Amino acid sequence: MGALMIEDNISIALLQSVIDSQKDLIVIFKDDEPILTNKSFNKFFAISSCESYLREYGAFVDNFVPHPLYFYKEKISAGEKWFDSILKLPEIDRVVSMMTPSFEPHAFSVELKQITSEYTIATLNDITQSLIKRIMIENNANMDVKSGAYAKDYFLHIARSYQDAAQFNEKIIGAILITLEDDSQELTLCNSVNHFKNSTRQDDMLIRWQDNSFLLIYLVDSEENAQKMMYKLKNKNYSLELYIQKKDESIKALIKRIGK
Repeated sequence: MGALMIEDNISIALLQSVIDSQKDLIVIFKDDEPILTNKSFNKFFAISSCESYLREYGAFVDNFVPHPLYFYKEKISAGEKWFDSILKLPEIDRVVSMMTPSFEPHAFSVELKQITSEYTIATLNDITQSLIKRIMIENNANMDVKSGAYAKDYFLHIARSYQDAAQFNEKIIGAILITLEDDSQELTLCNSVNHFKNSTRQDDMLIRWQDNSFLLIYLVDSEENAQKMMYKLKNKNYSLELYIQKKDESIKALIKRIGK
């Protein structure tokens, strides 16, 4: 019996180690109750363990934000577990929203794997940024109609994705504030956007920043290459200001430096 208990403890420790290595939030359920959570899950809810989650937050489904776009408690069919109800939805609609302790909402796609009749593993992938992109694109809110550049609100909503891309590719973010010297008639705006697009790369983002200005956001591997983009855009019709992401600076802090 003692040997069996030791083996069980080793198995749990190995399982904990495996799920802790994952970026996604992972919860292992026995029936409807969470019995094991990983580091990402604990960090999201600012708790130390599954036990403290149950103590502080209560039933798992009670933490789903009730919103028409997402799956939540009231959408569970009578007599069913929440996983049974959510699995009836198309894969694209298996999305829940949960809040951090500071009341910041996040959206998660849900993937479920039933191990036995009792045990289920739920993997929650944070899709907040991609969902915002999808919704704004579907509502034509991603583009500035007058200029053809990206809309400022769209960029501010998805800026974290750009930050993630920079970290993943081990790049820094360059930002050039471009101010038109002449008036901002629609024709001038469109011509300017076409001019900038001819000088930039496909992954660079040109944003309509203010009535008479644009912001170009791009990824580079050095400050020297960030400067090169500045020289590339140099034109007597525009004034240019270069901002380069500092070490450990978030894109939110970079945008704050640029100002409104």
